[in-house]
Amino acid sequence: MSEQDRAPQTQVRGRARGLRLLPALAAFALVGLSLYASQAALQPAKQPAATAPQQDDKGSAQTAKAVTAAKAFLDSLDAGQRAKALLDFDSKKKSGWSNLPVTNVPRNGVRMGDLTKAQREAALEVVAAVTSKEGYQKVIDIMNADEQLAKGKGGKGGKGSFGNDNYYLAIFGTPAVKEPWMVQFGGHHLGLNVTVVQTHFVLTPTHTGTQPASYMRDGKTVRPLGGENDKAFKLIAALDDKQKEQAILGPKPGNLVLGPGQDGKTIKPQGVKGSALTEAQQAMLLDVVGEWVNMVPGDDAAARMAEIKAAVGDTYFAWSGSTTAGNPAYYRVTGPTVVIEYAPQGGTDHIHTVIRDPGNDYGQKLIKR
Repeated sequence: MSEQDRAPQTQVRGRARGLRLLPALAAFALVGLSLYASQAALQPAKQPAATAPQQDDKGSAQTAKAVTAAKAFLDSLDAGQRAKALLDFDSKKKSGWSNLPVTNVPRNGVRMGDLTKAQREAALEVVAAVTSKEGYQKVIDIMNADEQLAKGKGGKGGKGSFGNDNYYLAIFGTPAVKEPWMVQFGGHHLGLNVTVVQTHFVLTPTHTGTQPASYMRDGKTVRPLGGENDKAFKLIAALDDKQKEQAILGPKPGNLVLGPGQDGKTIKPQGVKGSALTEAQQAMLLDVVGEWVNMVPGDDAAARMAEIKAAVGDTYFAWSGSTTAGNPAYYRVTGPTVVIEYAPQGGTDHIHTVIRDPGNDYGQKLIKR
């Protein structure tokens, strides 16, 4: 575990109860997904009794599903749990997300290990409703990597700090079609923030990470951030010598600059500019970006990718570390509306990443309209 993961901070310890996710297909009635989890099958979700908001309320079908899922989750909680889970939209606690172990940094919301099985299922339905199929699977894969860490596989672990129990869900603002609200879900190596503003699902700022970087499930290798790694090495390998000279900042991997706790800060664009890339190389760059952007539902992800593609000529790609696949390397994508960082922590088996939109973190640009 990196020095960053050992930062001394205070955490209220919750009770340990097992959130166990088995390798099986979990058919979520809410979102029509079939996704692998580990350790205990997620059962088909029960259809919430509440009626979904109507389309003429200026909400998409996805927004309506998200609102319904969030209300069903909140309705499943007792008064004490609800007070923890539901926070004001403008609460200053919103920025209290982190990638550190929960014993180092307190999290907002209710702890998964303190919920009943039905409540945990309802909580995961909320996460599924504000992410795409691929995005939700990435969340599950990150959580299950942390479960491996809790068992002492891939690093020094322990049930008190790591594992599926130690993830928290908070909702900021009253879930509604017209008014903005936000889902915050996270624990070690995950800080998911999705702000829902009518038909829009804003992913930024969000941290994804993993330790170990790969593990076995059902006889197959799972790499929660495999695409983020492989596509970036493919791009750096496709650059010619002049482009590499512009892109490579140094021989040693850097660390996150705009990670948790860095809200409102900016970073100077560095590296090779998108306008200096060929059309094929620009497509590779966008493919890298898509690993993060495509975590939200399809229509919104497509709109975001179109926005980023329109400015690809003004988007920079920077690199530090080895350019040989299989070795640790840091990279950064900096554009007018997106900043992405990928940072290994001392090796290739422990990864931190972050995605931000300097002008629209927490949906601020949409909310001002």
